[in-house]
Amino acid sequence: MELSGTRHRLSPPDRGPTEPRERPRGVKKKDVSSSRPTGRLTPKPAELAWASLELAALQYQARQGEIILLYEEETILWRFALPRAGWWRKAQRCRLPTRPLSQGQIKRDESLKRQAWLHYRSWSRVTSGVLLSVIGAVQYCTSKVFYKIVPHFDAQELRQYIHQVMATFSKIGKEVVMVVDRSGIHRAHKLASTLAHWHGQFRFHMLPAPCGHHLNPIEGFWRVMKDTIGAGRCFSDLQQLYQRTRQVLIAHQERPIYEFHW
Repeated sequence: MELSGTRHRLSPPDRGPTEPRERPRGVKKKDVSSSRPTGRLTPKPAELAWASLELAALQYQARQGEIILLYEEETILWRFALPRAGWWRKAQRCRLPTRPLSQGQIKRDESLKRQAWLHYRSWSRVTSGVLLSVIGAVQYCTSKVFYKIVPHFDAQELRQYIHQVMATFSKIGKEVVMVVDRSGIHRAHKLASTLAHWHGQFRFHMLPAPCGHHLNPIEGFWRVMKDTIGAGRCFSDLQQLYQRTRQVLIAHQERPIYEFHW
């Protein structure tokens, strides 16, 4: 459903003479580029078990009809392909369906996009940019997905999303509990007035920092959605990516693309 420094420092140990880094044989250093791989922190078993118990209690309340339980998360969609992390030859860059922009071009396009959105608040006025954000929440048991597509994600967009969610559930008379991770956006001071406004009707349930990707079922939905959209492959502008994303999310309401397991 669419919703419109330390006091004493230790000197580093003597590691001896440095050795040159290894690279593939026959490949010159200037012909390759590298990037540091990233990964998600693995939660401690005790934290994961405790968070699972808390969620089980909330799910029991939702099954009893006492609360409405939502799992919320955000995701980012790029309109062109990004190279994979690790070693790769510069000569192979031309094989990408759409050539990536430089870092400077990306910053410029994103700046123009934000200016247009803040001024007009209309997708028809957004003529530049390389990525968009989708805010979404899946309702426990019913598997309904409530989403909002925005050019960029910040506290202001999250505030509006909460108000739109409550416009749907406030008349039911049940407390809405939204499960979120501990990212800075969910702990922003700008959300204080919104949470105070819906006090007693809406609240966050924050998962331990490393547990969000392991316990939030909407993560699987995002993966399938991105594969269905084809994001990061062949979109010449942000408007095409927006229209395709909206089309897939609307179609999901009639014919689900992902099956949630409760």
